[in-house]
Amino acid sequence: MRIAVFGANGLTGRLLTEQALAAGHETAAVTRRPAGFPITHGRLSLVEADVHDAQAVNRAVEGADVVLSTLGVPYTRKPVNIYSDGIRNVATAMSRHGVKRLVVVSSSATEPHHHADGGFLMNRVLQPLITATIGKTTYSDMRRMEELVRGSDLDWTIMRPSGLFDAPGVTRYELHEDQAPGIFTSRADLAASLLEQATDVRFVRRAVAVTTSDGAPTLFQLLRREAFKTR
Repeated sequence: MRIAVFGANGLTGRLLTEQALAAGHETAAVTRRPAGFPITHGRLSLVEADVHDAQAVNRAVEGADVVLSTLGVPYTRKPVNIYSDGIRNVATAMSRHGVKRLVVVSSSATEPHHHADGGFLMNRVLQPLITATIGKTTYSDMRRMEELVRGSDLDWTIMRPSGLFDAPGVTRYELHEDQAPGIFTSRADLAASLLEQATDVRFVRRAVAVTTSDGAPTLFQLLRREAFKTR
């Protein structure tokens, strides 16, 4: 199988690329800066493309069997359009080349809800504060992306992680349709869940929450270490 990974140079994208190669897949790492990409492999091809450039995206998608997107940017109060603009170009290119399977990373914060594991601080303070301030433009564009994905004729799955953190390896992550009680997701587990969906049809045309329990940090540790990292 040939997998095209958009956002391959991000923290999750690199893990996903490594996992795809380890699983034996031909992998195209799509990035704006291929010269600085830290992974080399015989089955890896580097594709230079800005997702805002429809022609470059079209070239990146050509020949793929599956497209996995880990596109992401840090929180900002400025307008954000990388998610919606990028997926619009990706979906158009996939339709042109007859590629059907698309798996994209969104966020649990696109539909803020009560987390059973979150407690008062998460549910009543942090989640409302972040979604209304520093995360407002990011989550608004993620919602636009989700609408575009849902409106396509592709075999799509939307992955919704919670608070992202780094972990040494893949754990027994949990998948729940739409929403989940957990408030943490390791990047290794997010990457593994994306790769799993490349061949799993259980959640086609579904949104899926992915959460991690093993080795998860405290809320304060997560905020200190992760708030301004990219995906």
